[in-house]
Amino acid sequence: MATFLHRLGRFAFRRRRLVLMLWIAVLAAVGIGAASVSAGTSDSFTIPGTQSQKALDLLGKEFPQASAAGATARVVFEAPDGRKLTSGADRTEVVSLVADLRKASQVADVSDPFTGGTVSKDGSVAYAQVTYKVAQADVTDRARADLKSVADRGDKAGLTVSMGGNAVQVKSEQSAGELIGLAVAAVALVITFGSLLAAGLPLLTAVFGIVVAVSAITLTSAFVDLSSSTSTLALMLGLAVAIDYALFIVSRYRGEIREGHEPEEAAGRALGTAGSAVVFAGLTVVIALAGLSIIGVGLLTDIGLGAAGAVAIAVLIALTLLPALLGFAGPRIMKGRLKTRRMRAIEERGEGEPAGVRWARFVTRNPVKVLAVAVAALFALAIPALSLQLAMPSDSSAAPHSTQRVAYDTITKGFGPGYNGPLTVVVDARTSDDAKGAAQDAVTLLGTMPDVASVSPATFNQAGDVALIRAVPKSSPSSQDTVDLVSAIRDRGTALHADTGAELMVTGTTALNIDISAKLGGALVPYLAVVVGLALVLLLLVFRSVLVPLKARPRQGRRTGPGPGGDLRV
Repeated sequence: MATFLHRLGRFAFRRRRLVLMLWIAVLAAVGIGAASVSAGTSDSFTIPGTQSQKALDLLGKEFPQASAAGATARVVFEAPDGRKLTSGADRTEVVSLVADLRKASQVADVSDPFTGGTVSKDGSVAYAQVTYKVAQADVTDRARADLKSVADRGDKAGLTVSMGGNAVQVKSEQSAGELIGLAVAAVALVITFGSLLAAGLPLLTAVFGIVVAVSAITLTSAFVDLSSSTSTLALMLGLAVAIDYALFIVSRYRGEIREGHEPEEAAGRALGTAGSAVVFAGLTVVIALAGLSIIGVGLLTDIGLGAAGAVAIAVLIALTLLPALLGFAGPRIMKGRLKTRRMRAIEERGEGEPAGVRWARFVTRNPVKVLAVAVAALFALAIPALSLQLAMPSDSSAAPHSTQRVAYDTITKGFGPGYNGPLTVVVDARTSDDAKGAAQDAVTLLGTMPDVASVSPATFNQAGDVALIRAVPKSSPSSQDTVDLVSAIRDRGTALHADTGAELMVTGTTALNIDISAKLGGALVPYLAVVVGLALVLLLLVFRSVLVPLKARPRQGRRTGPGPGGDLRV
């Protein structure tokens, strides 16, 4: 590997114009392809193989009017102290606001609090459930503005109006965060090298690689449904590793120049040494990201493979384009007016040692002590993992004063925590001789369960063989009691199926989140086994030793140096 990379570095340095033109051609090809793509990304989230997804698919088929996959919002009304929403001007105002909600953009249906039973016992709190015709990712800014306009009118009328649900969440966009990170990296590189040119090369190759990667992902979305999060993670990881890998090579190149090697030979040596670390570090990251595919969740597969592709591109650019740019930079990369006095003493006069060298010598002189401290620190950091609970973000985890959190807390105060996460129970009686009887048995079964606060009557599809039941838990959506309740309903569904031939399934946002958490938890051990196993095999190939990969540190051996003919051998 070292010999091949040494030759590749010298070739890229020597044929720098050819290498640069080839990469520009690649960028132009994927850029033009991405610009011509009309299809966008998709934010549909499915978890195949789970009961909640199976029930959701059935609802989409049998209850199309219910927009089972559509976005939802919950508009919560609270009367001022001492007043009630069930009479007088406050009731009239709520009725008017609900009517306005029905006229809002993209709205499919709005429940009436007074006829739907969503008014608290003391009459101070009520909420309307809003269902949209489109999925969360397709909710427009106009639809959200209409929702906020209704809330503002209610606030002006003296009510406290808050909103929750996934329709309220604004789709994440690329923000200034990446630009801030790039600026911080630029400052750190300038401080490290003391040269604008040396600091600029890692940034330039990183930006070039990110443009290629994101364009390639956009082009791929024309043929495969990809999540909008794919390019976001690819951007973040690709930018980080690209700067990191280029930093290794540029630092080694400057070191070889200081030792008196010609620039072309220095580029070859930099790739033959630091380039090897880049290759195997990049492969390890690619394995970890691609390993997300084994979880079986489409979203994680998309973002894992997309980010792995961005890392692979970063490695290729570090091994080819970067040596070519070093050739264009020439000896000027060694010059810098931003060096400190200590940097000049070390680099120009050979006085003193860099802090990294001093730290490495301290560690090697005190390996047992450093190891003990490091292991103790890792154990301390790992203690919170013992009480780890997997859950998806919800309104309960929103900022304390956000409208989502206010809506969540208001519903909890007026109705109980379970009303924030009602369960959608589906009775599939297509194979039953008595569909209505099976549905009624399901309603009775749910009503006898201790952690169920309320159960709605069954609603049937047009064919009358699939029923929809709404069950409200007494506990909060993210609590263990609700997890146990969903499991208990599914367990009792087995007995119902044996008695009536109907299948009982639980879905809805709460059940979906529970299934996602369970799927992620179940996949954790296989994921770690695959990633650690493949990484171990990779290190075995690198070090040709069994003990070294287990310790994850290189063995002591000969210094990497030139072999016959100028090639590098280890």
